[in-house]
Amino acid sequence: MLKWAALAAAAIIAVPAAAQQANPPKLIVALSVDQFSANLFAEYRQHFTGGLRRLSDGIVFPSGYQGHAATETCPGHSTILTGSRPARTGIIANNWFNLGVEREDKNVYCSEDPRIPGSSSEKYTVSTYHLKVPALGDHMKRVDPRSRVAVAAGKDRAAIMMGGYKPDHRWWWTGKEFFADPATGQPARTGGLVNANVAAALAEPRQPLPLPPLCEAKSRAIPVGGGGKPVGTGRFARDAGDSKAFRASPEIDGATLALAAGMQQEFDLGRGPATDLLIVGLSATDYVGHTYGTEGSEMCLQMLELDRSLGDFFARLDATGVDYVVMLTADHGGVDVPERNREHAIPDAARVDPALSPSNMGKALGARLKLKGPVLYGDGAFGDMYIDRKLAPAQRQRALDEAVRSYRAHPQVAEVFTSAQLRAARNPVGPPDTWSLVDRAKASFDPERSGDFVVLLKPRVTPIFDTSRGYVATHGSPWDYDRRVPILFWRKTLRPFEQPLSVETADILPTLAALIGVTIPAGTIDGRCLDLMEGPETSCR
Repeated sequence: MLKWAALAAAAIIAVPAAAQQANPPKLIVALSVDQFSANLFAEYRQHFTGGLRRLSDGIVFPSGYQGHAATETCPGHSTILTGSRPARTGIIANNWFNLGVEREDKNVYCSEDPRIPGSSSEKYTVSTYHLKVPALGDHMKRVDPRSRVAVAAGKDRAAIMMGGYKPDHRWWWTGKEFFADPATGQPARTGGLVNANVAAALAEPRQPLPLPPLCEAKSRAIPVGGGGKPVGTGRFARDAGDSKAFRASPEIDGATLALAAGMQQEFDLGRGPATDLLIVGLSATDYVGHTYGTEGSEMCLQMLELDRSLGDFFARLDATGVDYVVMLTADHGGVDVPERNREHAIPDAARVDPALSPSNMGKALGARLKLKGPVLYGDGAFGDMYIDRKLAPAQRQRALDEAVRSYRAHPQVAEVFTSAQLRAARNPVGPPDTWSLVDRAKASFDPERSGDFVVLLKPRVTPIFDTSRGYVATHGSPWDYDRRVPILFWRKTLRPFEQPLSVETADILPTLAALIGVTIPAGTIDGRCLDLMEGPETSCR
């Protein structure tokens, strides 16, 4: 990462170090590590020596919660810098259905602008259109328009949901290169330099990474059901031009951090009259988890490389002399492949029954009720389900009743809540680790966008039955292995402490806003300020 960052900064004039730290911090660095569960943090914490070691020795909330049931990338990222749960942000899933939209594709992507002619859930213009609330950068600019906001992310939905409505610069990985959001300001020269370096790296094959003893101990081939290839022994070798393998490796995080470091230097972030915000979305951990699971050599290497790359990144920030505060968390957790879990003392780990997919269930419902059409829409074997609007009202009610009954009767289903039940439910209160299943479902329920009912699978059921397409493990459940994530803060002047009791990712916005004196209007968020001052003083002024 340092190599790429140095090349990216070569054409940019270096800035002198600040003479003295100031209070409040001059720069907020907000990092999200996609699928960085609290379990992964605990497993590898003792082995970190770089950037994650620094954060582990700072202010640590090891039981942060993405409290909602829909533990997917878009909803999770929508909570981190808005102070709000998905029920308020409107981002209920990565994809949901709008059966009333006037286009053939009724599937809606969370970061698309459906107003663009020809837009679909797969071919779309990236936009904040679906985000219903402002993010930290928007609040900072409201208070002082001189604040600058820059975003670098491995996914467009991470860049959109954390960057908010009006960042000055926003870049995300498209699958081939980093792309500058045309809705923001003049593209950073750094982006072109990083893209050139990425293209040069991709043009060459990558040799396998060496296995340290820690990772060698985890290297064992695990056969995967559903047609997928065995996992567990990978070392991130790839062929020249294989951008998909590049994405599911530590390389994409290194490139993203290089882009972020270059933008900090190019725009002198942290040296202006107001506090600036640098947002970084790191996606490799998620792609590694999906492709290989969480307990083989692949994730072990990813954790160690992430730690090293973050250490390089913080060293570059240290060299600027800027007074900065870091926050790092995750959009959701994750769980290992069921085949390895069964060998690791969890005999009931399983893949989902294909009968629970909305297409298969819809066909079965149609045959039983003598109904035509798909009957049921959904984005997978769990989550929001929608009854076909083309059915007559009486038919829709029959289909709803039979669908709810059928899902509830299945041995892999924990609970089914109808839209009517969730509308009537109170908003969750109290510590997120004490929430009931209906509380968790309510936290990601939007009456305008959510389905006619929501399906929650039982613990340890992986909702992927066909692994031939490349993904073998996932997240998205209401269970704590997907909900619980670390929330870490570090600043040179902050005394460290650890608080093991549960807090929410929605608490991050008011916490950071209080550090820089930005007031959030009462009643507009779900989170609360976390006091980062160890002792009788408080940062929640």
